[in-house]
Amino acid sequence: MTKPTVLKGRAIVLRNKDGQTIDDIDTDMIFHNKYLHITDINEMGQYTLDNLEGWKDFAKKAQKGDILVVGANFGAGSSRQQAVDCFSALGVQAIVAESFGAIYKRNAINAGMPILSAAIASDSSFVETGDIIEINLETGLIINKTKNIERKTKGMSQVQMDIYQAGNLFAYGKSL
Repeated sequence: MTKPTVLKGRAIVLRNKDGQTIDDIDTDMIFHNKYLHITDINEMGQYTLDNLEGWKDFAKKAQKGDILVVGANFGAGSSRQQAVDCFSALGVQAIVAESFGAIYKRNAINAGMPILSAAIASDSSFVETGDIIEINLETGLIINKTKNIERKTKGMSQVQMDIYQAGNLFAYGKSL
């Protein structure tokens, strides 16, 4: 079954109480190390971002189909697969960040989580929480359907797309 290459959902933009983009959100803020004993992905979602000031209730706000929009260096720090899996557990369908921590980026790709790099979180004239956005994973076109504006970024690489379509890196490897 082919997965969609155009995703549409409600944007959740991680900004602080002053409306500024939060950069350098590390894996400990995404999924705190005190929860690392949890191995069931379905249980991980409830703890997503509960170590990030102003977003401790993220799991209660998130809805299946949301698209997370974040600032620079998202997922910096230690290798923690739970920091990717917790978003999947909540039904977050994609993450758009100004940039990703290198290990987080690789973990997300390997898990089949669609990610795009685009500097849109800091621009409230382009996107705000609650806006409906559409992202084309192949072309990198991001359309804010609420505001009827668009931005272009680089789409996913062919290998990244193949892993996403297969479900994850292991499934992709088996398909070769």
